[in-house]
Amino acid sequence: METVLKPIEWKNQKLVLLDQTRLPNEMVYEEFETAESIWDAIKVMKVRGAPAIGVTAAYGLYLGIRDATENSFEDFWKELKKVSDFLASSRPTAVNLFWALERMEKTAIANNHLAVSELKNVLLKEAIKIHKEDEITNRKIGENALTLLHDGIGILTHCNAGALATTKYGTATAPMYLAKEKGWNFKVYADETRPRLQGSALTALELQLAGIDVTIITDNMAATVMSQRKVNAVIVGADRIAANGDVANKIGTLGLSILANYYNIPFYVAAPTSTIDMKTETGKDIPIEERDPEEVINRFGQYTALKNSKVYNPAFDVTPHENVTAIITEKGIIREPYEKNLKDLFEESKIG
Repeated sequence: METVLKPIEWKNQKLVLLDQTRLPNEMVYEEFETAESIWDAIKVMKVRGAPAIGVTAAYGLYLGIRDATENSFEDFWKELKKVSDFLASSRPTAVNLFWALERMEKTAIANNHLAVSELKNVLLKEAIKIHKEDEITNRKIGENALTLLHDGIGILTHCNAGALATTKYGTATAPMYLAKEKGWNFKVYADETRPRLQGSALTALELQLAGIDVTIITDNMAATVMSQRKVNAVIVGADRIAANGDVANKIGTLGLSILANYYNIPFYVAAPTSTIDMKTETGKDIPIEERDPEEVINRFGQYTALKNSKVYNPAFDVTPHENVTAIITEKGIIREPYEKNLKDLFEESKIG
């Protein structure tokens, strides 16, 4: 029986998250009622993926101010900003985190005439709206992406830009779910994605459960699979896209873009417009998170290197816009020149 995993639910005034650190061996849902616990869930990657982090942060902000006793908007705002800044410190690269918190802040300011008790309800409704919009956005990304693909295609993806990284469908995987609905015959190759193995533990898991033909490969097998003409398109997600089209995504994405360029394979980035950061000029300006060395040398229950080994563990890399064939958003497909076309997209769509 095919199964669709639900990574985020708002239920009985609590946020319920699927603990992705336990996948694929355990399916454990955990309830959250405080901003502090949600900060930890984002930091340790119980929830991960840029869109999912944004949705989670919006609920986290509401939970952080739900019991605030302040009566005036000025005092309430100080508390809200304190909670927002705290949640923003959980992870630095995924721009959806900051986008969602800023949207919640703007909602509070726009409704500053309301009593604090009413304002809290408005903020909860906004968090729920962000949650619901993500599902609609992802399906539109999938519909736009399908126009670039065809029946019988071979697709390679990296990390997890799937339903587990969002609220439904995913970004890079959205066209795969829609292709399945259409009855297409296609194959997906999922990079294992070291060091945290999101490709094998998460992407392969969710696609298998959905009845999609997926094959796991280690990251260093991608060149061989491409050379054998098994891959007709590479589709990845993004944690932040700069104004010039440079893309920050899970470490290893840059190498795939170089390989795809060498083998003349289209390299697509699928992401919502909330992942595009027009305030960041180029990829050089994107902060890259460095994570615990233990992720690299102790990933299988035992050390795979000496404990005192020097380790460099950047969680993301930046793919230059020259290597990107197209950026697929819910608003349409963007191609070179990215600097002009991304600017036009935001002006035409009146995206804040």
